[in-house]
Amino acid sequence: MSLKAKITEDMKAALRAKETVRLSAVRLLIAAIRQKEIDERIELDDAGVVGVVEKLIKQRKDSATQYQAANRQDLAGRERFEIEVLAAYMPSPLGEAEVTALIEAALAETGASSAKDMGKVMAWIKPRLAGRADMATVSAKIKTRLA
Repeated sequence: MSLKAKITEDMKAALRAKETVRLSAVRLLIAAIRQKEIDERIELDDAGVVGVVEKLIKQRKDSATQYQAANRQDLAGRERFEIEVLAAYMPSPLGEAEVTALIEAALAETGASSAKDMGKVMAWIKPRLAGRADMATVSAKIKTRLA
């Protein structure tokens, strides 16, 4: 079953169970997927859907932080719940050793030797780690490795 089909089934299940907050989060995800497909005139595969989910999770984290700072615990809690719902559609995260091994493979494959080669390394590694590791952390590790 594709990821889009699973999301649609989860929407139907939330609708039947009358889980309004979960239903709202899943509908938001479906709308974002459809918007991306319409904007780019493509049919998203599972990797594309994961990219949309990552973007929505990042937006929710930012919103929750801002609500927390404004002392709006009710809204921050709702954002955190939506993050949990969206995180269920992400692939399982890689461990520290696996990420390090992929970084080493990327450095060997691209022949990177200095910070100037950072773009080549990131271009090689990003599709392999999409949704499975925090790219900011990976980028920092690559920078220290190239320095």
